[in-house]
Amino acid sequence: MFSLNLFRKRAPRLLLGHVVFLLASLLLVSRPARSQVPAPALGRVDSAQAVEHLDPIEIDASLTLAKLIDLTMQKYPDTAWLNSLEEEAAAIAERSKSWTAGSSQLTIGYQSISTFRLNYASGYLQVPLWNLGQRDAEHKLANQAEASAEAQAVSIKLRVAGLVRGALWDMALAKIRYEQAQADMDTYEKLLATIKRYVEVGDLPRADELMSQSELLQKRSAFTLAEAELMHSRKRYASITQTTKVPTTYEENLAALKEIGLNHPSLVAINGQIERKQAELNAIKAIGSGQTNVIAGILSDEGIDSRSNKAELFNVGVSVPFGGRAHIAPHIASINVELNRLIADREQLNRDLEQAHHEAEHNLEVNQVELATANEQKQVSEKLLKMTYLSFSVGEIDLMDLIRIQSRTQQAILSAKERAVMLQRDKALYNQAVGVMP
Repeated sequence: MFSLNLFRKRAPRLLLGHVVFLLASLLLVSRPARSQVPAPALGRVDSAQAVEHLDPIEIDASLTLAKLIDLTMQKYPDTAWLNSLEEEAAAIAERSKSWTAGSSQLTIGYQSISTFRLNYASGYLQVPLWNLGQRDAEHKLANQAEASAEAQAVSIKLRVAGLVRGALWDMALAKIRYEQAQADMDTYEKLLATIKRYVEVGDLPRADELMSQSELLQKRSAFTLAEAELMHSRKRYASITQTTKVPTTYEENLAALKEIGLNHPSLVAINGQIERKQAELNAIKAIGSGQTNVIAGILSDEGIDSRSNKAELFNVGVSVPFGGRAHIAPHIASINVELNRLIADREQLNRDLEQAHHEAEHNLEVNQVELATANEQKQVSEKLLKMTYLSFSVGEIDLMDLIRIQSRTQQAILSAKERAVMLQRDKALYNQAVGVMP
């Protein structure tokens, strides 16, 4: 068996030209048609699947990113909670419109004085009155509850937008890696087929065939794993959005905001909760010792006693509570605990938002630089691979060097494609960090 170098030294020019042409063709196969496609077609999977399991995704040309978020929001688990917040705000508003501070009570009784053999019927109406400033406090609580419910809905929608954005770009990256793994596997399959033919005629050693076969098995394994990750990303997307349809395009323009503002939906939401809790505290304090009640009643023996002298007594009174603050103090303390918990949460949220903004801004800057570097590296690697093919054909390097440089070139191609997608993803994540909706 001849060594590879010996084969190259005595190989005829026609054969060498054929090898160079074939290897150059393999290089073209491994190159992407477009190296900077921001959002690959997520719906298509090549028919050569490694595993039968398939999580289908359908491209919907009528679906936009904003519409997708709205549809996801409708099916999001927090929808029931948001509806209950609106119902609570409506109930508080209805209570604040009432002319009385609580439920009125009607008492009907019967009295019998056995000593004088007299019988009477009585009726009393008790109406609770609003304390001074209490109704205004209830009005403010109702308004704050409504505003807080609306702010919570916007904040939840931003959270949903973040989940959808992340799921879409995770699928895009998984698709890029899947397609590159498939291209790598196809390249090595063709390379192995070529080497086998020359091994059969004795122009290459058996070791080169085994080496190529080993590389191909690794590429097949990488393809299987890439396909699995693509299916996982699709399942995560379907789980979040409750649909298998994806928009044709979902790239975003970078928001002009340079910092976290007070109108960030998450901050507006937690500030609304704090203001609502403060209004609730003021409404509780306005109750004071309790509600003042007006009591009106009538006592009559007409129609009750046969000896009735048609006597009727009309009574009016006022019930004024006092000394009851000790009984509402635990309720006030409980609301204070919740209020201060929200204030602490707001401080932590400010820190988290600042950190997320810094990371998003930094990642965007890094990937802009890395994309330029990756594209340059791709071009250099492709030129080097062409030279390597020529060097291999004349026996200057062995197959192991060719495979190593081929792998580096394919990695450079993948890196350039990944960086293009990651840059678009980072724009979406930056918009998410500063609270901008699509």
